[in-house]
Amino acid sequence: MNAIPQRKITVVGAGFVGSTCAQLAASKELAREVVLIDILEGRPQGIALDLNQMAAVEGTGARVIGTNDPADTWGSDVFIVTAGRPRTPGMSRSDLLEVNGRVISAVAEYIRAGSPDATVIVVTNPLDIMVTLMRAKLGFPAKRVVGMAGVLDSARFCWFIAEETGASVQDVNAMVLGAHGDSMVPMPQYCTVNGVSVLDLVPAAKVDAMADRTRGGGGEIVKLLKTGSAWYAPAAGAVAMAASILNDQRRLLPCACLLNGEFGFEGLYMGVPAVLGSNGVERIVELPLSAESRAQMQKTAGAIQADVDTLRDMGLL
Repeated sequence: MNAIPQRKITVVGAGFVGSTCAQLAASKELAREVVLIDILEGRPQGIALDLNQMAAVEGTGARVIGTNDPADTWGSDVFIVTAGRPRTPGMSRSDLLEVNGRVISAVAEYIRAGSPDATVIVVTNPLDIMVTLMRAKLGFPAKRVVGMAGVLDSARFCWFIAEETGASVQDVNAMVLGAHGDSMVPMPQYCTVNGVSVLDLVPAAKVDAMADRTRGGGGEIVKLLKTGSAWYAPAAGAVAMAASILNDQRRLLPCACLLNGEFGFEGLYMGVPAVLGSNGVERIVELPLSAESRAQMQKTAGAIQADVDTLRDMGLL
C-alpha cells in the first residue's frame, strides 16, 4: 500500500457539498488530514466521526478532523470553500451576493493568517464573484485562487449528451466556458463522444436544446429538490481540481481563472480552460471562438462585471 502524502486539505462548510468533498478527499487519500470546518457547533465533528468510522469499513487511512476553530486549518495545502447559503427555488445566484460575500470575507481572513501558501478553490455561489472577492481579500497570486464551476457545468453537458446519444458518459467530453449561471457558454464544437464530434451525432436543434438545459442545470435540480441545490457533482468537481493540484496531474479543466488579456478580457474572473498543477493555474488555454461564442463570452463578461460592481456598491470589494 502506498503511503498517504503528508498533506492537509481543509473543506470550509459542512453542508452537503462540503461534507461530500471531505468524504471524497478522504476516500481518495489526497492528504493525511482532511479538516472540515463550520460555524455550527457539533456538525463538523459529527460528520468527521462518521467519516472516520466509514474508513474502518473502506480500509482508508486519511483522518477527518471536524472543527469550529480556524486555527485547526492552519498549514493547509489546499482549501475547498463551500460555505455560504445555497439557492432555493426562485432565487438567483446573484441574490446571494451580500450574505455569501460576508462569509467569504471572514474565511479569507483566517486562510491568509494561517495558510499563506495554500491554493484556494472556491465553490460558493455566485461563483465568479465569490472567487473575485476571495482573491481580493487574500492578496494571493491569482494562480492560487480559482473557482469550481466549469467542471460541474461541463459534467452536466456530458450527461445530457450521453443520454441523447445513448453512449457511455465515460466516453463523453464537453466544454463549458463563461460565468457559472444563465449566461454560461456551452461549446458544442469542442464536445466529443470518444473523439467523434457531437455535431456529427446529434441534430443541431437537439444540441442547442442540450446547451440550454445545461445553462439551467442547477436550477433544474433546485426545482426538483425544493429545499436545496446540487451537492454530489459540485463536490466531485472541486475534489477533481484539488487532486490535479496536489498530485501535479496537470489536467486541462474548465475553471474560473483571473484573465489578463486571454480571450480579450482583462482583470476578470471567468470560466476558461486551464491546466491545473502544483502551482495552481499553470496556464490558461485559449481556444478559437466562433463569432457566436465570442458574442456569448462578451455577454457573460458583462453579467460578471455587473455583479462585481454591485459588490463594490455594497462595500464588500
